[in-house]
Amino acid sequence: MLKQLLYSILSVLLGAVFIFSAYTKLYPVEPFELTFVDLGIASWRVAPFMARFLIGLEFFTGALLLFNLNIKFAGKLTIFLLSVFIVYLLALIAFTGNKGNCGCFGNYIVMTPLQGIIKNIILLLFTFLLLKNYDGPDYKKITKPLFYFLILFSFALPHILNYVDLNYSQAYLNSPEDHFKLELDSLYKDAKLNVPPKDLSKGKRIIAFMSLSCPHCRIAASKIRIMQERNPAIPIYFVLNGEDEKLAPFFEETKSNKIPHCMLLGRNFVFLAGTNMPSIYLVNNSVVESRIDYMSLDQTEIEKWLGLKN
Repeated sequence: MLKQLLYSILSVLLGAVFIFSAYTKLYPVEPFELTFVDLGIASWRVAPFMARFLIGLEFFTGALLLFNLNIKFAGKLTIFLLSVFIVYLLALIAFTGNKGNCGCFGNYIVMTPLQGIIKNIILLLFTFLLLKNYDGPDYKKITKPLFYFLILFSFALPHILNYVDLNYSQAYLNSPEDHFKLELDSLYKDAKLNVPPKDLSKGKRIIAFMSLSCPHCRIAASKIRIMQERNPAIPIYFVLNGEDEKLAPFFEETKSNKIPHCMLLGRNFVFLAGTNMPSIYLVNNSVVESRIDYMSLDQTEIEKWLGLKN
């Protein structure tokens, strides 16, 4: 009896880990969405739905384990998910090294890919132990109704908590806005690290002002980096603000160090960027035609604005 109770507790703990993992990926959900675009397995439009599907699958797996429901099926599902995560993390290490946050627990608990693999192997061992020695309680008549309810609830929950707004980017980008001239004299005069090119004042381009300590800026930098990798013709420039020691971690996480950039500190940065980070400007001959945030970054709409796509 005590042995069965201990396995029941183990099942609950495993379920809690999966539910916590799913929840942390939702806020913010954008880094998880970017993973699928970065891997080339989903478009910008499909990635939000794919991310929420996998988050829903995590919620469902966690709920089954939490309720000790259909343990054999829940255990096999757990093994499948953990195996997929391990393969992904191994690929991440192979392509980019053991750097940055693996995203296992969103931004709540930062872990390297190697730490994520070790965590998943430990969870796998506990899952195999559970499968071998525990069948779970017999819920009898409520087993099937509860099972199907958890399916519907788990896959709907990510869309309820953090829904996908497909019209947001286009509406935001095309919203009417008073145009203003972006005075770049201070940038040319006081920029550090790199000398900004003079042609920033000419033609259409995206100029992004970001703080090295801002989590939303890191999401924006990652998203912009993927956009430029998918279409190198998109002209992008980063103006960064922050302490020197935060520069390397910023680029390590966002992998955006190849995008042209400079550092601008103090009042000069605030004068150009304002106080809400990140400030991403669509600039046409020094005139800001739109100011967008990281959520409204949409490659298709930006390419249309640049005249790269009809």
